[in-house]
Amino acid sequence: MTEEKVEVRRSARRRRTVTAYRDGDTTVVLIPATMTKAEERHWVAEMQKKLRRTENKRASPASASDEALLLRCTELSARYLDGAAQPASVRWVPPMRTRWASCTPMNRTIRVSERLREVPSWVLDYVLVHELAHLRVADHNDEFWALVHRYPKAERAIGYLEGLSAAANLGISGDADDTDPNPEE
Repeated sequence: MTEEKVEVRRSARRRRTVTAYRDGDTTVVLIPATMTKAEERHWVAEMQKKLRRTENKRASPASASDEALLLRCTELSARYLDGAAQPASVRWVPPMRTRWASCTPMNRTIRVSERLREVPSWVLDYVLVHELAHLRVADHNDEFWALVHRYPKAERAIGYLEGLSAAANLGISGDADDTDPNPEE
């Protein structure tokens, strides 16, 4: 296992609080200048644990494998779509150029861009509900959107995806046309 890069920044203005964040592949820990080296070691270890816990909570368990993705779809279908949207397969695929995911209703297959492996679980859930809704309604019509909006964080997730796309200059919409009439990739 590679050792994590850590940068400790001491501040004379900081009196009691310790905070940390990730900056690329480096953990930055902000501590009071008056802390001893032993206290510094303690707080660096604590903040690394805290960041790992937060990151693990944030990532969806569905990001682990295609099987986990299919299981999550089954759960979401039962919760938001009356169990009526059952895909034949769901799989992670290399990053798509113009979509977050796609669905081929004829084959009942869903493909999810690996770009979404690191998004918060509620965003991935929205994308899965969106694709599952296509198994019931192929077009982006009012009936389709009524199904999608059964997911309570739909609007928030669309905004997140639009922000992610803009930040990475991808040009992908949170609600882009994602049905794939041609099942061949």
